[in-house]
Amino acid sequence: MTPITGSIVALATPMHEDGSVDYPTLRQLIDWHIAEGTDCIGVVGTTGESPTVNVEEHQEIIRVSVEQAKGRVPIMAGCGANSTAEAIELARYAKKVGADCQLQVVPYYNKPTQEGQYQHFKAIAEAVGDLPMVLYNVPGRSVADMLHDTVLRLAQVPGIVGIKEATGNIERAQWLIRDVPKNFAVYSGDDPTAVALMLCGGQGNISVTANVAPRLMHELCVAAIAGDRQKAMDIQFKLMPVHKQLFVEANPIPVKWAMARMGLCGPTMRLPMTPLSTANEPVVEAALKSAGLL
Repeated sequence: MTPITGSIVALATPMHEDGSVDYPTLRQLIDWHIAEGTDCIGVVGTTGESPTVNVEEHQEIIRVSVEQAKGRVPIMAGCGANSTAEAIELARYAKKVGADCQLQVVPYYNKPTQEGQYQHFKAIAEAVGDLPMVLYNVPGRSVADMLHDTVLRLAQVPGIVGIKEATGNIERAQWLIRDVPKNFAVYSGDDPTAVALMLCGGQGNISVTANVAPRLMHELCVAAIAGDRQKAMDIQFKLMPVHKQLFVEANPIPVKWAMARMGLCGPTMRLPMTPLSTANEPVVEAALKSAGLL
């Protein structure tokens, strides 16, 4: 796989009022992101409400996304599960329908040890090694934390090509960038600190903010990866309120409201996710306006 660099949107999954997946709007969002410069589209991750879509929907979102992208940008398919067998099943499906790579989160809830995490990802790579794997470490969501040495072990496994480092800890990211093999990509999974990670040598940002500001996030990533600190920080300062307020409640609650406010998709989410509180609506709206998005 040609290494992916730049802005990788963690795409929200649009839904109809009855809670069913809105595939026509999903197709429209993919076309919009391509037109706006998004470098890669990540589907069915946390922002894509992967915990509340069933397996058939999960697979269909991947299939439709690949079909709509038509090879214009890579599709990073969220295939993570806390069951190794299920993660392999999803990855095999993603490979079959033409996804370009897979995002595999640290198994959540069951709290595997470091050895358990290593064996989990190694088993997936051995089963579906022809679909490049990006690891995803987000201990705030998964509880289990993939430690530095475990990442370095996994970086030696054929088929594992990078990591989404979502702790927001820049010292930790620097150690990864310093120690991983040259062909192993380190991506940010934390919008507020992504610019710093890329200025330190990271390859891109898997972004929530890109759902509402794809052009700006693409430009920020291009500048930061090129080492243009001034341009990258000019954009970062504009987007900081958006980065912050899109997490005023649990993701994807604020971003789904923001996308609806911008006319990109409906606001519907599935329980246990609930709509943005009325008290926070003006907070998110003000952030969008400050960045020129409304």
